[in-house]
Amino acid sequence: MGQPVHRVGRAAAAGAVEHHLGHVTVYRATPPPKDPGETTSMLPPVQRKRRIARRRVLAGVLALIALLLLATVILVSVYTDAGFSPDGTDPATTSDRNVPEPVKDGGPVIDLTGDKPTSYGMPDKTIALTFDDGPDPRWTPQILDVLARHHTPATFFVVGSQVARHPAIAERIAREGHELGGHTFTHPDLAELPEWRREMENSQTQLAIANATGRSTRLMRPPYSSFADALTDKDWQTVQAVGAQGYLTVLDTMDSEDWKRPGADAIVRNVTPKGDGGQIILLHDAGGDRSQTVAALDRLIPELQKRGFRFSTVSAATGGQANPPAASDAVWRGRALVWTVRVSDAVLNVLWVLLILAGGLIVIRTLILFAFAWRHSRHRRSPDWSWGLPVTSPVTIVVPAYNEEKTIGPAVRSLALSAHPDVDVLVVDDGSTDGTADAVRALRLGNVRIVTIPNGGKANALNAGVRLSRNELVVMVDADTVAETDAIHRLVQPFGDPAVGAVAGNVKVGNRRGLIGRWQHIEYVIGFNLDRRLYDTFGCIPTIPGALGAFRRAALTQAGGLSTDTLAEDTDLTIAIQRAGWRVVYQESARSYTEAPATLRQLWRQRYRWSYGTMQAMWKHRRAVLDKSSFGRSGLLFIALFSVALPLLAPLIDLMAIYGILFLDREITIIGWLAMLVVQVLTAVLAFRLDREPLRPLWTLPLQQIVYRQVMYLVLLHSALAALTGRRLKWQTIHRTGDLSSAPVPGR
Repeated sequence: MGQPVHRVGRAAAAGAVEHHLGHVTVYRATPPPKDPGETTSMLPPVQRKRRIARRRVLAGVLALIALLLLATVILVSVYTDAGFSPDGTDPATTSDRNVPEPVKDGGPVIDLTGDKPTSYGMPDKTIALTFDDGPDPRWTPQILDVLARHHTPATFFVVGSQVARHPAIAERIAREGHELGGHTFTHPDLAELPEWRREMENSQTQLAIANATGRSTRLMRPPYSSFADALTDKDWQTVQAVGAQGYLTVLDTMDSEDWKRPGADAIVRNVTPKGDGGQIILLHDAGGDRSQTVAALDRLIPELQKRGFRFSTVSAATGGQANPPAASDAVWRGRALVWTVRVSDAVLNVLWVLLILAGGLIVIRTLILFAFAWRHSRHRRSPDWSWGLPVTSPVTIVVPAYNEEKTIGPAVRSLALSAHPDVDVLVVDDGSTDGTADAVRALRLGNVRIVTIPNGGKANALNAGVRLSRNELVVMVDADTVAETDAIHRLVQPFGDPAVGAVAGNVKVGNRRGLIGRWQHIEYVIGFNLDRRLYDTFGCIPTIPGALGAFRRAALTQAGGLSTDTLAEDTDLTIAIQRAGWRVVYQESARSYTEAPATLRQLWRQRYRWSYGTMQAMWKHRRAVLDKSSFGRSGLLFIALFSVALPLLAPLIDLMAIYGILFLDREITIIGWLAMLVVQVLTAVLAFRLDREPLRPLWTLPLQQIVYRQVMYLVLLHSALAALTGRRLKWQTIHRTGDLSSAPVPGR
C-alpha cells in the first residue's frame, strides 16, 4: 500500500487509481456523478418509513378489496349458475302423513295465507298452459310466437337468474298478455334450504321480475313439485314455506313430461284431457332442447280449441290479479341485482376466455418447444456444426461484487482456472462493506485484478469493468457463480461468427438441497434454458443471464453499455444489442452454477426485481416492433406472450380447477388439470434430457405446480401492479450463504 500512486492505461480513462499488491491490482475509482433521477428522498428516515408503511398498508387493502370483489363476483356466478334437474322427476320420499286431506283432495292452486289451507281448481273447459324454467333466449321466443299465432295466453313460472340475464324476454311475456310467476332464483329444492335462503330465492325472483316488467307476482311454483294428490311430507314443508311468504302455490294437474323428450306426439297425448275438466298443464320453455315442446304446442292448442276448451292464465281463471304493479323500491333493487348478475357473468366469461387463451398458449409453447428445441440441440451437437474458426482470443471476465465475501472466492477461483488460453479476471468491488476485497486478495492469483469503486449499482460496476477491460471479448459473471473449467472457452466459440455480438451461457442452480432449491433447479432447466433454445432458433433471445454471458466490446459500445434505466440490466442490454443489429445466441455447453435464493422471502425479492425489470425493459424498447431486426419482428411478441402474458394467465388454470371441482363436473375438471400436468411433465423430461440432467428431481414437479407456481404467480402479479401504478422499485439485495454444494466444478 505504500507504493507510489500513478495512473495507467484504461484506468486513466475511467478515472481510477492503481495500487499494486503482490499479484493483485487494486483500483480506486472516483465517484460517478449523481443521477438527479435517482436522488434519495429528503424526508427524515422516520417519516420516510412511515410513508412507505402507509403505502404498503394501502396497497394491501386495495389488493384485499380486489380479491374480495373477485370472490364475490365468482360466488354470484356460482349461485346464479346452479345446475338443476327438470321438474317432474321422481320424489325422494313418498310419505304424506303430514299433508292435510283437503289439500290432497283439492285443486292445484294452494292458498295458505288465511286461517286454514284453501285450494282452487280450474273451471271446466278451461286450460292454463304453464311453462317452467325460463326464460330461455332460444326456446321462449319460439313458444311466444306459437301462443301469439293462436291468440292463447299462458303462465310462465320463471327462474329469477334467467330473468336477470334475459329481461327483454320477460318483458315481452308481460307485454303480450301472459302472466309471470316465480320459480325461485336458482331452481333449488326449497325443502333442503334454510328459511333465510328460501326467502332470498323468492324475493330475488320478485326483484328480477320487477326490474324486467315493473310488476310483481303472487304465484310461486316450487321446483320439483307435482300434483296436489302426490304431495309428500317434504313437498308440504315447501308449500308451507312458500305460503308463509304470502305466495299462492301453483302445482299442475297434467304433466307433459317434455323434459324426457319423448317426441311431440307423446307430449300431445300426455296433456290431452280425457273429459271436460279444467287443467293446469306443465310444460317447459328452458332447461334443454325444447323443439318437441314447440312442435307439440302448435298442434295441441288448435285441437283443444276445436273441443271447446278456452285458454287462460292461472290468476285470471281463479279470480286473482295477474302481476300487479311492483313497488318503486323493488324496481330499483331489482336493477341493482340484475347488474350484479350481469357483471358477474361478464367477469366469469372473461375468466373462461382467458383460461382458454392460457391453455392455448401452453399447448402452442409446448408444441414449439418440442419442434424446435430438440432440433436446436441436435443441430448444435452435430459433429459437422461449427461457428467458424476456433476462438482463442484473450478474454476479460468482469465480476461485479457487492458484499459477496461468502461467494466471491470460489467464483473467482473457478474463473481464473479456466481452460481458455488467456483469461483476465477483473473483480469490480462496488463499495462493499464486508471482506469481499480481502477474499479476492487472499486468492493471490496472477490473472486476477480487483477494482474498488464507490457503490453505484450493478450496471455501473459492469460498465466500469468494461472500461477497464484489456480485451475485445468480455465475459460477465455474477459473484455468486462458479463456472465449469471449459465454460469460458465454450462460451466464446460463437464469436467465430462475426455476426454474433453476445452469447448466453447455460446457468444452473448450484444449491439444490431442499424443496426450494429443487424447484428452482427445475425452473432453470425448463423455464430458462429450454426457452433459450427456442428463442435462439427464432433469433430473439430476450436475456443474457448475468450469471454467465459473453460480449464483443463493439456490441456493448453500440448498445450504449449497461443502462441504469431498468432493474433488469441484462434484459435491457440484450435487447439493445439485438436492436443494434447484432446476433445473440445460446451456448448450451457453457455451464455455470449460481447460488439461488434459499428462502421464499429471498426468492420473492429476486423474482419481483426480475419481473419488474423485464416489464421496464419491454416498455423501454417498445418501439422495437418498428425495427427491421429479427428481434423487432418476433422478439417482443415472444416475450409478451410467453414471459408475461402466459405467466399472468396461468394461475387461471389452477383457480378455475378449484372452481370446477367445487361447482362443476369434478371428474372432468380433475382430468383437465391432470392433462395440463402431463404436458408440464413431458416438457420437463424433454428439458432435462436436452440438458443431460438426471430426472430424479422431477418427482417434486406436481408439488411445484401446486405450491411454487402459485408463489411465482403472485410475484408476477405484484410486479405487474407495481409497473402499472408507476411505482419505482429499488434494487432487491439477496442474502448469500455461499452454498454451491451442487456445483460439480473445482473452486467451490
